[in-house]
Amino acid sequence: MSNQDILKLDIASLSSKIKNKELSPVEITRQLLTRIEELNPLLNAFITISSNEALDSAKRAEEEIISRNWKGPLHGIPIGLKDLIYTKGIRTTMGSKLYQDFVPDFDATVVQKLKKCRRYYYRKIKYT
Repeated sequence: MSNQDILKLDIASLSSKIKNKELSPVEITRQLLTRIEELNPLLNAFITISSNEALDSAKRAEEEIISRNWKGPLHGIPIGLKDLIYTKGIRTTMGSKLYQDFVPDFDATVVQKLKKCRRYYYRKIKYT
């Protein structure tokens, strides 16, 4: 499957392909990170991109899925979070210069719940 084809799939299709081991969460994450790298200088849509954390999470998800430990339709699906949602250890600016260096020491409830679904995030979307 070509890079462009991967980027055009909806979540349900991605989930099915991940579950059936037709696509790897690592492959998907790499493609998305490459696309963000290409477009973000023009669009300025992402404030913080957590590439290493995203790839680590994708590798863990892939290992779990290969081990037949699929957690459900969100397992291995990367997402972006609005920059006002607290993410432990990841800069959260809330779109303000006042918080440009703020790094929360806990995850928001929504992040905790997403982690239980084995969904992972790799970027913080600009708050405007």
